Amino acid sequence: MTDIPFLDELELLVVVDNETDTLSSIDADVPQVSEIASLVARLPPSRHYDDHPATCVFDHLCVACHGFSVLVTGRRGDEVRRFLFDVGPYVDVWLDNAERLGIDLSTIEGLFLSHWHADHSGGFPEVVSAIAHARAAVSLPAPIVDLHPDRPDQRGLKLPTGAFALLPPEPTFAAIEAAGGVVQLNAETHLVADLFVGSGTIARTTEYETGLVGHHSFVGDEAIDDPLILDERFFAAHVRGRGISVLSACSHAGVVNACLGAKALAPGAPMDVVLGGYHLAGKAMEARIGDTVRDLGEIIAPRIVAPGHCTGWRAKAALSEAFAPGRFGPSVVGTRYTLEAE
Repeated sequence: MTDIPFLDELELLVVVDNETDTLSSIDADVPQVSEIASLVARLPPSRHYDDHPATCVFDHLCVACHGFSVLVTGRRGDEVRRFLFDVGPYVDVWLDNAERLGIDLSTIEGLFLSHWHADHSGGFPEVVSAIAHARAAVSLPAPIVDLHPDRPDQRGLKLPTGAFALLPPEPTFAAIEAAGGVVQLNAETHLVADLFVGSGTIARTTEYETGLVGHHSFVGDEAIDDPLILDERFFAAHVRGRGISVLSACSHAGVVNACLGAKALAPGAPMDVVLGGYHLAGKAMEARIGDTVRDLGEIIAPRIVAPGHCTGWRAKAALSEAFAPGRFGPSVVGTRYTLEAE
């Protein structure tokens, strides 16, 4: 499937990310609104001074943690659809941040999991339950939970010492269904909520994006060498006149490969925002920074690079040098990207 609908507007709201930074300035050409700016616009003033409103915002700032979650809102004409991309590792962090961001849980019609890693899936099934209850309270259908069928029991990294650094066990399909989610298993590229596209397996095209070094998946008691993490999927949307935006939560397939897959959905369309974790942190992965930055600039040519989560500070510094000013708007918790049709 290569058809991807045109949107009139796309909003990407970062609910969970590793970093909080609401003070750095945002370049004029970057369609990003800081957390503080959103809070000042949304919250009632707590006092007035010299005829100006004064709003208390610093007690409403989101909490950062190692994980990723983005609320995606698409609009086509009068049709508005809202899907959650990943949930992050902790239900309390997600729910607290959602409250601070003023998110109406009943408007979220589904959840899309990028891949089975607990820093993206750990909030299941409790986040599903909270959304299901909110929707039931206003007589809306249960939320869809879009998952890859190849679910491992647990994952982790094998260290040079031979020891394993493990992520928590993955939630089961049964637990997610018991929480009130309608599980849909998708291993192929498909439309999501009629406005977005969820990918299938991401093609490995570049020579240097060869997976996550040392990664293993546990199925039962057996540890399987699994650097490619083939269940990873990206999420894409196409804003008329701007191009394709892609959410690549960890880019284990490589952020350039993910972008190439997204561009194939609409051949000839430009790349707009590339949001997520580029996973260029760690000694083995950092060797790919130069090639990645080069190909993002020369082959992908996005309007905005928005690295976050597992990208790493070395890669962010290199991306900033290549794309700032005007095309670098890093992902931090509470930030919002609003992309309007041109």
